[in-house]
Amino acid sequence: MKVAVLLSGGLDSTTALHWALRHHEVVCALSFDYGSNHAARELACARWQAAHCGVPYYEIDLRSVSAHLESALLSGADDIPTADYAEENMKQTVVPFRNGIFLAIAAGIAESKGAAGLVIAAHGGDHALYPDCREEFMAAMSAAISHGTYASLQILRPFIANTKAEITAIGAQLGVDFAHTYSCYCGGEQHCGQCSTCRERKESFAAAGVPDPTLYAEQA
Repeated sequence: MKVAVLLSGGLDSTTALHWALRHHEVVCALSFDYGSNHAARELACARWQAAHCGVPYYEIDLRSVSAHLESALLSGADDIPTADYAEENMKQTVVPFRNGIFLAIAAGIAESKGAAGLVIAAHGGDHALYPDCREEFMAAMSAAISHGTYASLQILRPFIANTKAEITAIGAQLGVDFAHTYSCYCGGEQHCGQCSTCRERKESFAAAGVPDPTLYAEQA
């Protein structure tokens, strides 16, 4: 199947790109600049990964949209929680309907590029935190996109039942260069090592038994 991959430059979506390359024909990778704290670092990784894999890459500027959305992810590093990756800590980082916005735009681009599917790295660890990462949402959005496109586009979510540690293990098996992925919600030159997403990243590498190539600021 010809597919387009939503590629943020993070660990999960980069693994999804490599998964798609193994199982499908990738027509393009799509990134969205929505003005997040970590956009510059993460998108640089997305560009690197797409180029490394030889995949056409398109970056969509959504900053004019995100200017009207409320989230700690958009308002500066000082607002990012540093506690564990749990609902009460991370709820403030939710960007309202982010995946819905991304998928709606991606569907139009994917159909224009001749794709029959969209690959997104939504996963089990995000379900409790982000309503638009849950299977109920993904199934409904996939049905809507299928009904709304001549190509009857499908949303492929290969990791919907996986933990981040399992995705990390899959990425290692696929040969992902994790050094060129970015997760820190604070957006610094180095991963801070303290925010919730950095903690989740560390824990995922440890649980998967995969060496963590990340240089954290606390180690510098």
